[in-house]
This record gives sequence, structure tokens and C-alpha cells, in this order.
Amino acid sequence: MSGCVFCGIVAGGVPAFRVADEPDGVAFLDTRPVFKGHVLVVPRTHLVALADLPAEALAGYFGLVRRLAVAVETGTEAGGTFVAMNNKVSQSVPHLHTHVVPRTKGDGLRGFFWPRTRYADDAEAETYAARITAAAPRAGFGGGPPECGRSG
Repeated sequence: MSGCVFCGIVAGGVPAFRVADEPDGVAFLDTRPVFKGHVLVVPRTHLVALADLPAEALAGYFGLVRRLAVAVETGTEAGGTFVAMNNKVSQSVPHLHTHVVPRTKGDGLRGFFWPRTRYADDAEAETYAARITAAAPRAGFGGGPPECGRSG
């Protein structure tokens, strides 16, 4: 897509420090990393949101993300990785992308990047769960989530 910096990187017209270039996507260093070794993984096709990724592309794309999570951890000698995706809201570039960030114990990153909250009670949590479960078939999923009880 004209004007999309990630499409420019995929096409080779915009320079980037590539770490993977495969049929399922391209991965490169983030120019403003949370920690050094922070990688962005993008599909080759211009897509804005996760819902735009065709079902037949899921295994290939997330297989690439999985391989990069292992490579980032190994290559940076990190203790693990944080894998995240903004979906429309907070996307600095409106092209689907997944962040793979190296993590080490004591790196200063606390949980998620935003404040956490709680449900008022189990009834409120059950209401949200029911709303999401009811929307799942419309979103292209089969039935609801498996029964697993409350997480506490």
C-alpha cells in the first residue's frame, strides 16, 4: 500500500534491519525498541487488523512469530519474551504487526503497559464472559470457550 512504511520495508524500498524474510512475513528491528532486540513481525500483504488476516494465513504468520520469539530470546540471551499486538487502537503504523520484545528478570517492565483493573464481582465478570461468548459465532468462531471454571 502506498505510503505504508511497513509495506515499504516488505518491498525493500525502506531500509530496515531485517531478521527474517519469509513467504509468511517479514521481521525487522523496531526503530524505537522497548529493549534492544525488539522485533516487529509483519505479514507481506497490507492488512490493518488481526481480523483481516485470512484464516489460511494464521498458521504461517503465527508460526513465524513463534520462531522469532525463540530467536529473540536466544539471540539476545534474554530470559524470555513479551509478544504483543495492538489491534487498530494504538497502532503507530496501521499495518498488522506483532511485537516480540526480549525480557530479562529485573528489566523494569512491569506487566502490561497500562493500568490493570478488577471486576466488581463474579456477576460482572460473568456478564462480560457471556457477551464475548455470544459474539464469538458472529466473529467467525465455533461455539464458546471450553468450560474451565473461574480463574479466581
